[in-house]
Amino acid sequence: MIKQIPSKKIKDYIKNNPKCVLLDVRTEEEWKTDGQPDGDKIGLKTYFLTIQFADKRFNSNFDEELKKLNINKDNEILTMCMGGVRSQAAAELLTKIDYKCLNISDGFLGNKENAGWKANNLPCK
Repeated sequence: MIKQIPSKKIKDYIKNNPKCVLLDVRTEEEWKTDGQPDGDKIGLKTYFLTIQFADKRFNSNFDEELKKLNINKDNEILTMCMGGVRSQAAAELLTKIDYKCLNISDGFLGNKENAGWKANNLPCK
Protein backbone atom coordinates (compact mmCIF):
# COMPACT_ATOMS: atom_id res chain seq x y z
CA MET A 1 0.00 0.00 0.00
CA ILE A 2 1.33 3.41 -1.01
CA LYS A 3 1.35 6.05 1.72
CA GLN A 4 -0.39 9.34 0.87
CA ILE A 5 0.58 12.88 1.79
CA PRO A 6 -1.24 16.13 1.00
CA SER A 7 0.87 18.97 -0.37
CA LYS A 8 0.38 21.12 2.72
CA LYS A 9 2.40 18.60 4.78
CA ILE A 10 5.37 18.25 2.43
CA LYS A 11 7.68 20.85 4.00
CA ASP A 12 7.39 19.23 7.43
CA TYR A 13 7.76 15.76 5.96
CA ILE A 14 11.01 16.51 4.13
CA LYS A 15 12.48 18.19 7.23
CA ASN A 16 12.13 14.85 9.01
CA ASN A 17 12.95 12.75 5.92
CA PRO A 18 15.76 14.52 4.07
CA LYS A 19 16.39 11.68 1.60
CA CYS A 20 13.36 12.54 -0.52
CA VAL A 21 13.12 13.53 -4.17
CA LEU A 22 10.12 14.71 -6.18
CA LEU A 23 8.98 13.01 -9.40
CA ASP A 24 6.35 14.91 -11.41
CA VAL A 25 4.71 12.45 -13.84
CA ARG A 26 2.38 14.88 -15.64
CA THR A 27 2.58 15.61 -19.36
CA GLU A 28 4.85 18.16 -21.00
CA GLU A 29 1.72 20.13 -21.96
CA GLU A 30 0.69 20.30 -18.28
CA TRP A 31 4.15 21.49 -17.26
CA LYS A 32 3.94 24.28 -19.84
CA THR A 33 0.32 25.25 -19.17
CA ASP A 34 -0.06 24.82 -15.42
CA GLY A 35 3.52 25.35 -14.29
CA GLN A 36 6.10 23.15 -12.61
CA PRO A 37 6.99 22.49 -9.00
CA ASP A 38 10.35 23.93 -7.99
CA GLY A 39 11.17 21.52 -5.20
CA ASP A 40 14.82 22.53 -5.26
CA LYS A 41 13.81 25.72 -3.43
CA ILE A 42 12.71 23.64 -0.42
CA GLY A 43 15.53 21.09 -0.62
CA LEU A 44 13.61 18.57 -2.72
CA LYS A 45 15.46 17.55 -5.88
CA THR A 46 12.88 17.52 -8.65
CA TYR A 47 12.56 15.21 -11.67
CA PHE A 48 10.08 15.23 -14.55
CA LEU A 49 8.97 12.06 -16.35
CA THR A 50 5.63 11.60 -18.12
CA ILE A 51 3.80 8.40 -17.24
CA GLN A 52 0.80 8.94 -19.53
CA PHE A 53 0.53 11.17 -22.58
CA ALA A 54 -2.31 13.63 -23.21
CA ASP A 55 -3.99 11.10 -25.53
CA LYS A 56 -4.09 8.63 -22.57
CA ARG A 57 -1.36 6.34 -23.96
CA PHE A 58 0.95 4.97 -21.31
CA ASN A 59 4.60 5.98 -21.76
CA SER A 60 6.05 2.64 -22.85
CA ASN A 61 9.56 4.02 -22.24
CA PHE A 62 8.82 4.97 -18.62
CA ASP A 63 11.12 2.32 -17.11
CA GLU A 64 14.02 3.16 -19.44
CA GLU A 65 13.64 6.91 -18.94
CA LEU A 66 13.43 6.40 -15.17
CA LYS A 67 16.77 4.55 -15.19
CA LYS A 68 18.36 7.50 -17.01
CA LEU A 69 17.34 9.79 -14.15
CA ASN A 70 19.68 7.81 -11.85
CA ILE A 71 17.51 8.23 -8.77
CA ASN A 72 19.25 6.44 -5.91
CA LYS A 73 17.10 3.73 -4.33
CA ASP A 74 18.11 5.10 -0.90
CA ASN A 75 15.87 8.08 -1.66
CA GLU A 76 12.15 8.12 -1.07
CA ILE A 77 10.31 9.32 -4.16
CA LEU A 78 7.36 11.68 -3.72
CA THR A 79 5.25 11.19 -6.83
CA MET A 80 3.05 13.97 -8.20
CA CYS A 81 0.60 14.48 -11.04
CA MET A 82 -2.28 16.92 -11.47
CA GLY A 83 -4.61 15.53 -8.80
CA GLY A 84 -3.08 12.34 -7.39
CA VAL A 85 -4.28 9.52 -9.67
CA ARG A 86 -1.45 9.05 -12.21
CA SER A 87 1.12 9.61 -9.48
CA GLN A 88 -0.49 6.79 -7.49
CA ALA A 89 -0.02 4.49 -10.50
CA ALA A 90 3.59 5.66 -10.84
CA ALA A 91 4.25 5.00 -7.15
CA GLU A 92 2.84 1.49 -7.51
CA LEU A 93 5.14 0.82 -10.48
CA LEU A 94 8.15 2.22 -8.66
CA THR A 95 7.59 0.12 -5.54
CA LYS A 96 7.56 -3.00 -7.73
CA ILE A 97 11.15 -2.19 -8.70
CA ASP A 98 12.24 -1.56 -5.11
CA TYR A 99 11.85 2.21 -4.77
CA LYS A 100 10.29 3.71 -1.64
CA CYS A 101 7.42 5.99 -2.61
CA LEU A 102 4.92 8.38 -1.15
CA ASN A 103 2.10 9.76 -3.30
CA ILE A 104 1.24 13.45 -3.15
CA SER A 105 -2.48 12.84 -2.84
CA ASP A 106 -3.68 16.22 -4.11
CA GLY A 107 -1.10 16.68 -6.86
CA PHE A 108 -0.05 19.95 -8.40
CA LEU A 109 -3.49 21.51 -8.92
CA GLY A 110 -5.48 19.82 -6.18
CA ASN A 111 -8.54 17.61 -6.01
CA LYS A 112 -11.88 17.52 -4.17
CA GLU A 113 -10.14 16.85 -0.85
CA ASN A 114 -7.11 19.17 -0.79
CA ALA A 115 -5.82 22.28 -2.54
CA GLY A 116 -2.65 20.96 -4.25
CA TRP A 117 0.98 22.05 -4.49
CA LYS A 118 0.34 25.33 -6.35
CA ALA A 119 -2.55 26.54 -4.15
CA ASN A 120 -0.53 25.74 -1.02
CA ASN A 121 2.07 28.27 -2.21
CA LEU A 122 4.82 25.72 -2.59
CA PRO A 123 7.54 26.92 -4.98
CA CYS A 124 6.74 26.84 -8.71
CA LYS A 125 8.50 27.72 -11.93
